[in-house]
Amino acid sequence: MKLELQGIRKSFGSKQVLNDISFSAESGKAFGLLGRNGAGKTTTIRILMDVFPADQGKILVDGAPIDYRETGIGYLPEERGLYPKKKIFDQLLYFSLLKGMNRRDAAKSIDHWLKRLEMSQYSDKRLDTLSKGNQQKIQLITALAHDPQIVVLDEPFSGLDPVNAMLLEEVVKEEIAKGKIVLFSSHQMSYIEEFCDDIAILNQGSIAIQGNLRTIKHNYTRDKLIVRSEASDAILSDLGCCCQRTDEGTLKIRLASPEEKQGMMRRLTETYDIDEIRVFEPSLNDIFVEYAGEQEEKTS
Repeated sequence: MKLELQGIRKSFGSKQVLNDISFSAESGKAFGLLGRNGAGKTTTIRILMDVFPADQGKILVDGAPIDYRETGIGYLPEERGLYPKKKIFDQLLYFSLLKGMNRRDAAKSIDHWLKRLEMSQYSDKRLDTLSKGNQQKIQLITALAHDPQIVVLDEPFSGLDPVNAMLLEEVVKEEIAKGKIVLFSSHQMSYIEEFCDDIAILNQGSIAIQGNLRTIKHNYTRDKLIVRSEASDAILSDLGCCCQRTDEGTLKIRLASPEEKQGMMRRLTETYDIDEIRVFEPSLNDIFVEYAGEQEEKTS
């Protein structure tokens, strides 16, 4: 399956929130939709889910307009939307029936997911008796119980302790392995880097950069080196302002041009005892800071 958003535009009154948003995601892969608060991520997700229509643009599945009767979408929102005073199984059943499941299949699926997420013992409990992390897992079941082809996860690891975060990681990998399209929206860049092959970064309702994450990193100007050495003080003194210490305890050396890379590597290894030397590759966090940029706060 291939999901495509083509030329999506949306305004609320005189404020244009989305401007020509286009990207695609494929089965068996995770796609990262990133941006600062107010960049347009939530509006994009709501249009994808048919909460409200776009002013212009198309949403296609395998080249044809999306048919929401045939294409299931599971959504884990950043803000929890369940009923705190209701029993967990009852409301999971309610949401599954809303997604078109029959009662028998819904109950079977809910039992499976409660067991998979280690929540079976809470089936008859009220939601408000659970910790925030366990409430997040119940919310996740509402997104997965009806076995959707497209799974949208908005800040899925929010409120989870390391053990539950690891459990959710396993579940996400299983859904990807099943051939689902997984759409991530998160500010936790480490998870995006772990799961996502492709990303799009929104800035003020437009796509600032998109594509394969590995390619984006590789295409950065390769004019910096990372060096690890016991002689770091001497190297700092030798190279002056073009060299600085990083938070990880290494040195980052800025070159005048990428062509100086080999010469600088040779100079350093011949002069000092070098433990590690490599070309600096930006993290996703570096890329996000550069492309998300400054923006005015606005409704997303």
